[in-house]
Amino acid sequence: MKPISLILHGTIDYLAVLIFAAAPAVIGLSGWPAVLSYALAGIHLLMTFLTDFPAGAIKLVAVNLHNWVERTVGPVLIILAFFPLNGATQNARIFFGIMGVVILAVERLTAYRSTIETK
Repeated sequence: MKPISLILHGTIDYLAVLIFAAAPAVIGLSGWPAVLSYALAGIHLLMTFLTDFPAGAIKLVAVNLHNWVERTVGPVLIILAFFPLNGATQNARIFFGIMGVVILAVERLTAYRSTIETK
């Protein structure tokens, strides 16, 4: 049994939005890393808000699509952390790597198939 319920997953998603939105100011992201962090905050907020699960308000996005997006974004952020891309400071690379690991871990530990919480 996976330990993260859909209710807890939604809470973690909204926390991730706050972290992505605050990161440029808190850890000094600038340039494209700051833009990416703000974009991920907005996308994560929209995806969570629109997903058909307890944390979603409008429920237009299937939980399976939400799951697939996180299963993709997590590894992409981890990979991004290993590329010395122009304008990416060590702080940016560490931040995106950690967020990728967190997103992937939450995705792997969530009980998406829970039908009790979604009804």
